[in-house]
Amino acid sequence: MKRLWLILILAAMLWGCGQKETASPGGKGSFGLSELPGIVLKDLDGIEHDLLDYKGKVLIVNFWATWCGPCKKEIPDFIELKDEYGERGLEIIGISLDDSLRDAREYSRANKINYPVLYKDKEMRVVELFGGLKGIPTSFIIGRDGKVVAKFIGLRDKETFEQVLLQYL
Repeated sequence: MKRLWLILILAAMLWGCGQKETASPGGKGSFGLSELPGIVLKDLDGIEHDLLDYKGKVLIVNFWATWCGPCKKEIPDFIELKDEYGERGLEIIGISLDDSLRDAREYSRANKINYPVLYKDKEMRVVELFGGLKGIPTSFIIGRDGKVVAKFIGLRDKETFEQVLLQYL
């Protein structure tokens, strides 16, 4: 019986990885939100950031953690995307779901992450505001108008993000 449960859990996790969801015009899309929610989170140095301050930029919001292998594989691509498209209005925000702020800080510094990394709030309200998460990494692409245009669940390569981003930069 344990083996059956393990297989079912594994199948459910794999089913979630690799999904792409897009927003329906004017609606919440299949992922539970239609636009960038307003919430203030602290970065890894304790400085507050209001997500709504990023309206006007094309934004990737990436939920990740240091214990997540696929999350760590995406980060070099995000660093490259920020280098290549930052001047055209791309901003990337990583939201760390780590249990330890110290782990997130050390990993971010060691890997020279060149975009803001914010730390989850204690109540995990940020996850709720983004419609909940089926797994991580989960990334949202948000247009300059603050509308969510895509959601990716699971590991993606740089080219996948570029295909969507280039439509909005």
